[in-house]
Amino acid sequence: MNSISLRNFIALLVLVSTGIYAADKGKDGILITLQADDLKVVQAGETVYRAHCASCHGQYLEGQPDWRKRDANGYLPAPPHDASGHTWHHADDLLFEITKYGPAAVIGDANYKTLMPAYEKLLNDQEIVAVLSFIKNTWPAQEREWQEQMNGNDPNEMGMVKEKSSLLEKLLK
Repeated sequence: MNSISLRNFIALLVLVSTGIYAADKGKDGILITLQADDLKVVQAGETVYRAHCASCHGQYLEGQPDWRKRDANGYLPAPPHDASGHTWHHADDLLFEITKYGPAAVIGDANYKTLMPAYEKLLNDQEIVAVLSFIKNTWPAQEREWQEQMNGNDPNEMGMVKEKSSLLEKLLK
């Protein structure tokens, strides 16, 4: 990682960790909210995930081995999107923008090395929301509550149930 991209990456981590980015309208000025409790959206998102994401991020959202270690060409393997990864550390809108515009555009560093494509020309906004809603639906209650705080929401006021099961858990039963 060069010094410019490292600086941008650290700035993004600071914004996310402090919650400053939580309720931000980001790059495009539109605040996106995922629909992880709408099972119709979640099921549509699973179909999109299987077609466009599973080849890199894994059939069960497990990601690629050694996803935190750059390869010989400087690229990070695809991270997991399950609870073992860091996806749930980000607000809905940031996840949407990373998926739509690509990580390099979101952090403002055209030299950022990533194999993650920008899906802006591959998927429409509803498909991006659906796939991210599917991913979010699989997270355990604790991760979802933490992520809702990143969205600027109070999980207690939202009536989130501690033992809420995900679509994935329901399908595996």
